[in-house]
Formats: sequence, C-alpha cells, structure tokens
Amino acid sequence: MANKPSELSGKVVLVTGAAKRIGRGIALRLAAEGARVLVHYGGSEHEAREMGFPLFQANLEKVSEIEEMFRQIERQEGRLDGLVNNAARFTRFDPMDITEADWDFIHSVNLKAVFFCCQQGARLMRKSGAGRIVNISSLGGIRPWAEHAHYCASKAGVIMLTRALAKAFAPEITVNSVAPGVIPFGELDARAVSMIANTPAQRGGTPDEIADAVIYFLTASNFVTGQLLAVDGGLGL
Repeated sequence: MANKPSELSGKVVLVTGAAKRIGRGIALRLAAEGARVLVHYGGSEHEAREMGFPLFQANLEKVSEIEEMFRQIERQEGRLDGLVNNAARFTRFDPMDITEADWDFIHSVNLKAVFFCCQQGARLMRKSGAGRIVNISSLGGIRPWAEHAHYCASKAGVIMLTRALAKAFAPEITVNSVAPGVIPFGELDARAVSMIANTPAQRGGTPDEIADAVIYFLTASNFVTGQLLAVDGGLGL
C-alpha cells in the first residue's frame, strides 16, 4: 500500500526564527512532511542559508520590516497557508534590575512582533481562503519564574493573544499555541539541570517533539482553535 500523502504536502508555511534551535527543528520537520517551508531569520544568515529553503530576512523589532517580509512572501509565493511564530528572546534579571531597554528588548520580539506577524499573515491567508497560525509560547508563560518576570509576561501575553486572535480570525483561520518545557541545546546551566530533574518524564524534550505539536495544529480542523498545548514532560504539573 502506498504511503498516505501528508496533509502538509504543498502547503506554504513560514517559520520565524528558523535558523537555529527549536525553529530550525520545526522547519526541517515541516519540510520532511512535504510543506514548502519559508525561513525567516534575523542575524543568523549563514545558518539559515545552510537549510536550503527560501529565505526572508527581517528585524522583527520593526513593524515596517514585518510588513515588507509579508509583501515579499505574497509576491514570491502568492499565498500563505501556515505561520509558526517561533522567534523569541530570553534574558535573565532580578526584577529590581530590569530597565526599560531590557523590557523592550524582550517584548518587541516576543509579543509585539508575534501580533504583527499574526496580523500580516492572516491578511495574506484570507486572500486564499484559510490558514493556520501556531504561536510558540513557553512554560514561562504558564508558571512564574522569579528572575524572568519580563520574559514570563511576554509569553503569557502570547497565550492570551492566541486566544483573542482565535476569536477574531475565526472561522477561516485558526490560532493555537505550543508551550515547550526544557529543550536542551548545548551545555546546560544549573537551573536547566534542576528543571529537568523535576520533570516527571525525567528528561529534556527535543525539537521534533515540539514539531509534533506544531504539525497537529497546522493540520487540525477549524474546530481546534485558541488552544494551548504544553509539551513539557509534565513539568508544568
């Protein structure tokens, strides 16, 4: 019996921040499933070019560059079927030491850019009738981390933004969120080691496990929208 074609075959899907780490894993997996993957990158041009996919560079701090990226996608591809908002920043500070610049550094990409990518992506999706948006949030948007108050606020914002836009964009476009737990890359600091030790699954996760959740939302019917799926080995329990 022939293998069943993937539901993603031929679908045009943009992944932001796809040159490294989780975003790269998601992009490679989507391509393996038959999607036409578009890779957004900020400064990691070398890593992005290694992937061999169509590239779109933009500084997500600037709404004008986000808008131009989606105009380029429309000119080049003519459509957009899926959007994975993965690009994010992560810093650690005692809340008493956070400056306005520290706050804006995180929120300009983690929350503001996610909204404007959703907005521009939805406009393009509606031109072809429908689409799927998946926002990568974080366990930090569900559980409070004392030295990451600004980051936690941004990711909690992504979760609520997902819900609000799911209502606003229905019924043609679904908006869902995946919240990863600890996904190790390279050497782990003491805090990450402790978090893994406290994870019921007794290990860190993999980018492919995050991609599994992303693929589910990209291929689910429009009866699944506004949802949050934590892929965290039970750490959030």
